[in-house]
Amino acid sequence: MMQTRRIGDATITRILEYAAPTHDPAFLFPDLPQAELDRLTPTLAPHHYIPGMNRLIVTIQLWIVHAGSNVILIDTGVGNFKPRAAARMNMLNTLTLPWLDAAGAAPKAVTHVVQTHMHSDHVGWNTVLADGSWVPTFPNARYLMPRGDFDYYRDEAAKRVNPIIDQAFADSVMPVVNAGLVDFIGDSGEIADCLSIEPAPGHSPGMLTYRLRSQGEEAIFSADVLHSPVQIARPELNTAYCINPDQARATRAAFLARAADREALIMPMHFGAPHCGYVRRQGDGYVFEGATW
Repeated sequence: MMQTRRIGDATITRILEYAAPTHDPAFLFPDLPQAELDRLTPTLAPHHYIPGMNRLIVTIQLWIVHAGSNVILIDTGVGNFKPRAAARMNMLNTLTLPWLDAAGAAPKAVTHVVQTHMHSDHVGWNTVLADGSWVPTFPNARYLMPRGDFDYYRDEAAKRVNPIIDQAFADSVMPVVNAGLVDFIGDSGEIADCLSIEPAPGHSPGMLTYRLRSQGEEAIFSADVLHSPVQIARPELNTAYCINPDQARATRAAFLARAADREALIMPMHFGAPHCGYVRRQGDGYVFEGATW
C-alpha cells in the first residue's frame, strides 16, 4: 500500500510494510496506568489501540521523498527474510520492493537512504539476500547513518545480542558499510539540499529527525520520538525501548513544542492510520490531529 502527498515542491510517499495490533500496552508503555489508557481509548481506538484485544497497533512504514532529482528513502523497515527473535518481524516476505518501484523508488533509482537510528526495524531493507549473501538493496545510493548510533550499536553487537538490534548489524548495516556506500553524519547540517538534521537523542543515543521545508510548508520525519499518539497526550511516557529515559522525555517535550509552533506535519514510523498528522495545543498539553491523504 502507498499514499502520496505534497509538501511544497516535494512529493512524499508512504509505503506500508505491515501494521498490526502487536504490543501489550503494559509492555510498550510500562508507566501507563490502565485507568489512564481507558480514559484515552476514545481518542486511540480503532486505529491505534484495540481495546477488546488490549493491543496497541504498531505500523512499520517507509517514507520516500522526491525532491528535484533526488529520491530519498527515510528508514528502511524490517526487510524480507531477516531472522529476528520477535515473531512479528521474523522472516517476513512482503511486497515492499514492488511498492517502492511503483512509487518511483526502485532500487537503482534511490539516491539517498537516510536513517534516523540503527534499530533493527529501521535498517532492514538496507540489504537483500542474493546468492546466499546480504548485498546493498540500493546500489546507487549513499546511505547516511547517525555516527552516534552506529558507534554505540557496533560496540553493543560486539559484546552481546541486543534485542533492539538483534542480528541487524550483521545482515543490514555492515554489508553497506563494507561496500563503501555509507556516510556517517552528525547532529546538524542538511541532506540533499532539502532535509535539515535535528538531534533527537534518548530513544537511542544518536537518533535524528529530519525537517523538510518547501514553499512555506513543513514536515518532520520524526523517527521514534513518538511510538503512539498516547505520547502526545502524555509526553512523559517513554517506551520500554528508550535507552536514556530522562533524555527521551526532554527530546519529546522539545519536539512537541516545535511541531505545534511550526504547524508541521509529523511523520512517525509507527503510528496507525492515518499515519501522520499534526500536534495541536490543548490547554496546557497537546492532542494529535490526523492528516488527510
